[in-house]
Amino acid sequence: MSKLTSSHRGFSREFKLEAVRRVLAGEKVSAVTRDLKLPRNDLYVWRDCFLAGGPEAMRDRGRPRHAERLLATRGGAPPPQTPAGELERMRRGNAELERKVGQQQLELDFFRQALRQVAGARRPSAGLGVTESTGSSKR
Repeated sequence: MSKLTSSHRGFSREFKLEAVRRVLAGEKVSAVTRDLKLPRNDLYVWRDCFLAGGPEAMRDRGRPRHAERLLATRGGAPPPQTPAGELERMRRGNAELERKVGQQQLELDFFRQALRQVAGARRPSAGLGVTESTGSSKR
């Protein structure tokens, strides 16, 4: 990925979007800024602008303007229709599914153990063709 830099070190919109996507995918900000040789604050501003207005909110070149910085700092939690809001909703759903799978695994383990105990408690028949004894039905 080329940075498409100029003498004032401006970055293309594609470069900014790729950096933001890496952060939103879970990569640490410090690792991304070190890898791309960026100021941390710029990456945070790009991320906040992206969360506030999507890819259209990203400037094509240059550092964020003061107005963009203000917009980014006022953004707060992203609305549900933004990619980050959707990502957070999906993470919560995934966590809920993992909890359900864990509960089902506990239930399966319980029933397997119960089945082993029942199978071990059965008395084998005395020989071929002999029926097992059954408990009386006290009516």
